[in-house]
Amino acid sequence: MTLVAHDRIDAVLDATQDILTRRAGASVRIDDPEDLGGSGRSTVLRVRVADNPVSLDRTLVVKAFDDNSESAQVLREIASYRYATALPTASRPGPQLLASDLDTRILVLTDLGNGRGMLDQLASPDVDEVRRGVSAWGQALGRMHAATYGGEDDFRALLRVSGRGGRRPDADALAAGIGREAAASVRRADEVAAEVGIDVPGEFGDVLSAGLELFSDSRFRAFSPSDVGPENILINDDGVQFMDYEWGAFRDAALDVAYALTTFPAALSDQASTRRVELESALIDAWRSEASPLWPALSDDRTLHTRLITACTLWAWLGTYWMLESDTSGHDWALHTSDPRVVTMRWADLADTVDDSVGAEDVQVVGEVARSMERALRRLWFE
Repeated sequence: MTLVAHDRIDAVLDATQDILTRRAGASVRIDDPEDLGGSGRSTVLRVRVADNPVSLDRTLVVKAFDDNSESAQVLREIASYRYATALPTASRPGPQLLASDLDTRILVLTDLGNGRGMLDQLASPDVDEVRRGVSAWGQALGRMHAATYGGEDDFRALLRVSGRGGRRPDADALAAGIGREAAASVRRADEVAAEVGIDVPGEFGDVLSAGLELFSDSRFRAFSPSDVGPENILINDDGVQFMDYEWGAFRDAALDVAYALTTFPAALSDQASTRRVELESALIDAWRSEASPLWPALSDDRTLHTRLITACTLWAWLGTYWMLESDTSGHDWALHTSDPRVVTMRWADLADTVDDSVGAEDVQVVGEVARSMERALRRLWFE
């Protein structure tokens, strides 16, 4: 939980009541705000609906962006929630959007309850419990991808109509959020390598470039909230729920799976850490059970592993770039860490993955660079 000034909470409650009243055509009153924390740019509250003329749920969640948030970011989240809310109930990846207002930068969402956070699930010493969590995570990603494949035109239309007066977010995923950050890290690849003290062959640069292409040029495109790390996942009676849509976009589905593979090992208990490879396989298999009927090419281990290694390489590189540059621009992302042990471990895990993967000859250079990065970072930070 974070502490939010009472005057800020009061202002959010008043504005939300006005939004709901206009929507209902009758007075709606909310009270008992509970601070659920936020990203630093937003206030997130659970509120009780006291006067309820339109059969609203007893509790709602209100997200209010501060005045410093980019309007494009607010618009993108509104469009993302509108898109996800229009999906069939069984395919919705998270809460539904009930109301929104661009001028006050407020979104009103269904309340998914307290549930259990994925971070808590991963920290369990019961490896079977952890395996159930990562399998549910992979399956939820696969269901979301299967339900949204082919829906990019609808999403782009929502992006166009969500803003007023010409204010609308860029539909290009590479120009938004983490895609923009990843592109910056690749442009500065030579500088980063020099700072660490390693040589990066041209073939490795090709892998990073191929990772960037997954944002904008892919036959396996589907909707993603973008930050699908464990911090943004709630497990309730309906299964895995993704909680943050600030940078929702269409992009290659492998980016989501690789993001999960890159971010979950740092959250594992000591007992579960010894079974990391097994848990990674469980997540991938669960995702593939949902996605393979849609994309038969991904049933081929060589095709899938090459794609996932490419995406994991980009994520490991971006996390290292943020760390070396002391860059806090990604502090809200699960990928971002200020712990050098986590960054170093990601390269060690990536090297092991290349060694163990079918068809990894296509990206063998990744294993070589990953080992070099691991050794160089250990010298830089721990010796």
